[in-house]
Amino acid sequence: MAQRRLGQILVDLGHLTEDQLWDVLEEQKQSAGEIIGQVAIRMGFVTEAHVSEALAEQWGMPVVNLTETTISPKVLELVPQTMADIYKIMPISIRDNVVTVAMADPQNIAALDDLRNMLGMDVRGAVSNHKDVEAAIARNYADREESIEDVIGQLEAGNEDGPSKGHGYDLAADMDEAPIRKLLNMIMLLAIKDQASDIHFEPFEDEFKVRVKADGMLYEMVPPPRHLANAIVSRIKIMSDLDISERRLPQDGRIELNVGGHSVDLRVSVLPTLFGEAVVMRVLDRTVVQLDLNKIGMDANTLTRFRNVLNRPNGIVLVTGPTGSGKTTTLYSALNELNDIETKIITTEDPIEYEIDGLIQVPVNPDIQVTFATVLRAILRHDPDTILIGEIRDFETAEVAIQSALTGHLVFSTLHTNDSPSAITRLRDMGIEPFLITATVEAILAQRLVRKICSECRTQFEPSDELLMELQLPIAQARQYKFYYGRGCQRCNNSGYKGRCGIYELLEVNDEVRDLVASSASVDDIRNYCRSQGMTTLREAGLKLIFDGVTTIDEVVRETVMEDVD
Repeated sequence: MAQRRLGQILVDLGHLTEDQLWDVLEEQKQSAGEIIGQVAIRMGFVTEAHVSEALAEQWGMPVVNLTETTISPKVLELVPQTMADIYKIMPISIRDNVVTVAMADPQNIAALDDLRNMLGMDVRGAVSNHKDVEAAIARNYADREESIEDVIGQLEAGNEDGPSKGHGYDLAADMDEAPIRKLLNMIMLLAIKDQASDIHFEPFEDEFKVRVKADGMLYEMVPPPRHLANAIVSRIKIMSDLDISERRLPQDGRIELNVGGHSVDLRVSVLPTLFGEAVVMRVLDRTVVQLDLNKIGMDANTLTRFRNVLNRPNGIVLVTGPTGSGKTTTLYSALNELNDIETKIITTEDPIEYEIDGLIQVPVNPDIQVTFATVLRAILRHDPDTILIGEIRDFETAEVAIQSALTGHLVFSTLHTNDSPSAITRLRDMGIEPFLITATVEAILAQRLVRKICSECRTQFEPSDELLMELQLPIAQARQYKFYYGRGCQRCNNSGYKGRCGIYELLEVNDEVRDLVASSASVDDIRNYCRSQGMTTLREAGLKLIFDGVTTIDEVVRETVMEDVD
């Protein structure tokens, strides 16, 4: 049965007139994504209570007044504050193994599914509003904010009288224990809240480490008891639909969450090791990675030149850099810009990290001989204008990519090289003839990611001469600039850094570069020519960020140390 619209329900309940509804709908068209209830409140036609009543009618949920609701400690222990904050819910009661939660957004049905999965109980929603939910969370959790250390303390206390390590534990019971579920939930939600890219669960002989990667660096959490490693891994396997009885083979799965109104994909990889199974969760959160060329940190001059390259009718555009340097994000941002109704774009990736409407995306599966090269040959029969190859790994893939460019396609791909001139040498080493490189490669973009100084604890300082010498600049020249670092605060977990941005080096292949490639010139010769023509190197792009107070000397030296060592 078709669901009644919120505006019509407000009219049926007598809170809006038909004329007012038309005014609200007109106003909503002008506002970016604001829901109709909030527009009506802003225009003064209805109150929060009216909208809550209409939402309850729409979604078949009761309305709850959180200011008059007494919540038992048992319910608060079941749902930690981290979960309540991120999902914008307030648990209000538990009865017959059914938890009722007040929701600021009852349309977020996916959040109820996530809570059922995480709590191992049935969950039902009730309607409230954002202000009351936030006030109730602050009021009820004021003296009971629970940390990972508290949950681990519960786990250890619960096993004080248990058998010695490795003997007699009931795995089926352990992995479904409330503290195990609570610990996993907190680790995942804290990682998502801190915009982490990976969560690592690592078994060793005497400990079970949990580490989270944020801004490219690993941070260790308080380790859970070693004897619960199998229970924790088995719980992860259940959440990601993997075989809990298979412990000898690697397995891959995924967990889909809806956190704070947006979907988060956790790619799970389980790997058998000497001391048990290790698990890595890759966190794919579209709200953290903005696929927009204007927001990836490229300076205005490089961005203008890169956009000119994107508008070429054919050829190969390569993005180079080590693993984790943001190559995929740059390529997705480029494709997002090219993505329109008149352009057919097909990608082949291993794995597909982000799903984008309008793109045909083909996963690679080497186990059944679905390689980049075989998929690419099939793609050419689907009449694409633009093609993305996840990575050029071998001669066969490079050869098909070049054939695609020669037949009028614009081809994007990645290579693992230290800088942009080195990509030409890499293609030569794969066996590609220089005349084919000069005929097809249009541009090479090298990039790195550097951590940004936390804006809340950024502090100016005077670097030592030894530190300045690492920049390979005359000390007198360097002293003209101001330098900053992060002292460390709560916002950045005392690291001094929050977030990352890219540094870029764009080599456009013009006639002179083609002549150098055809004459088998060295990487140094190509680099020196490009620099003479105004190419900004990775080190120079990093220096600009240092002088602008965006990042630190240490970060740029760490990420660009290979640049001048040829």
